[in-house]
Amino acid sequence: MQPKPRFLFVCGRNQWRSPTAAQIYRNDPRLEVRSAGVSSRSKHPLSAADLEWADLVLVMEQEYKAHILKQFARLSLPKIENLEIPDEYEYMDPELVELLRQAVEARLALY
Repeated sequence: MQPKPRFLFVCGRNQWRSPTAAQIYRNDPRLEVRSAGVSSRSKHPLSAADLEWADLVLVMEQEYKAHILKQFARLSLPKIENLEIPDEYEYMDPELVELLRQAVEARLALY
């Protein structure tokens, strides 16, 4: 039995987009999920431990990928992909949920 892939969702303050993604997939038997934010004011600030845990990091915007590459350059980073989901949705917004499902399902098919 293969281990489940570990997806880390990252947004700015870990307030709306990444927690929504984690909530959608929290009980999905196909994968393990976590969420974090790049801001020091995040509910869960991104850490080296989060990145070492992850098989795939899904950032909501390109600037977060750039931040991770710069801030954690000393680590052997997992693959980081940009979902290009703008910061215009609230937690569990139906449109955000749909965007996240489409993006994650496409990537999950590769694991």
